[in-house]
Amino acid sequence: MTSINTPNSKVFFSDEAYEALNKHLVKRDYSKVFILVDENTHKHCLGAFMGSISGDYSFEIIEIDSGEINKTVETCTQIWEVLSELGADRKSVLINLGGGVITDMGGFIAATFKRGIDFINVPTTLLSMVDASVGGKTGVDLGPLKNQVGVITEPVMVLVIPSFLKTLEERQVRSGFAEMLKHGLIKDNLYWKKLSKISDYQSLEAHISKSILIKTKVVIEDPYEQGLRKILNFGHTLGHAIESHFLNQGSQSHLLHGEAIAIGMILEAYISNKLLGLSEKAVEEISSTFIKHFGKINIPKEEVTACLSYLKFDKKNSHGDIKFVGLSDIGVPVIDILVPEELILESFTYYASL
Repeated sequence: MTSINTPNSKVFFSDEAYEALNKHLVKRDYSKVFILVDENTHKHCLGAFMGSISGDYSFEIIEIDSGEINKTVETCTQIWEVLSELGADRKSVLINLGGGVITDMGGFIAATFKRGIDFINVPTTLLSMVDASVGGKTGVDLGPLKNQVGVITEPVMVLVIPSFLKTLEERQVRSGFAEMLKHGLIKDNLYWKKLSKISDYQSLEAHISKSILIKTKVVIEDPYEQGLRKILNFGHTLGHAIESHFLNQGSQSHLLHGEAIAIGMILEAYISNKLLGLSEKAVEEISSTFIKHFGKINIPKEEVTACLSYLKFDKKNSHGDIKFVGLSDIGVPVIDILVPEELILESFTYYASL
């Protein structure tokens, strides 16, 4: 896989990633190298990662508990304090070795500590490889509200090591697959068709660079989400609302990000049919693909209203208006769509009928 450039960063793959990292560490001569992990990446990934670093560096390992529930300002405060206690300065670097929680939060911690230190993302889940670790979005949740606090700051590099995917349960891989399917829906009908036919998740490695390239091209054109970058939020307006609702129901009810976004894409495809003329055939194709891979989640009617209460916190909102991303066709997105509440409710009825 060929490396991918952005204006302020670069994505490297496999063995080339380790070569690039080793050259970078020599060149920058950091005062200290901090590695942020959770208990899973500490156990399954840290040894292999550190074993591929050449040179004698002053490493400090910082471990947090895994899970979206720990993606909070409180966790950040603890890590800022640890960095300070361990003597981190503006010439230190933070390497984020983990999934989306680690790269989102680690990036935010680095971007704000001493007004900004270098950070490197090493995504270990499919979701973080194709989505969370690239594009410069960093941040944390406020309670069950997704990504309410953060900044847009690119890592100095992203290292994609596909072998880390072998440490994951299939459910985690499938969660990342939802974002890859989204890339096809918003940008490339042929890519969508190709991914729709996949039945073996082990074959997804070959498509990682394509998804990263799609996202990177969008981000380069609109780094601060003033227009085009909003298309990356297809399925996320309702998907995030559903994810937040389930996050607030207790740990046994949590949906993974991709699982919630898969539902959101079905709902927003239905809405697109009603408002933008997306064909019924396309809606059926989208719905059947996501149901095939993710099954169907029961969302009782009485909980739909609770889900919708989170819409007012969506980051795309402006002047009190809730704005959606829709599709006029597969591969043809439309941004800033206003959707009547009755149509939103109707989309949940459609989902329940599948």
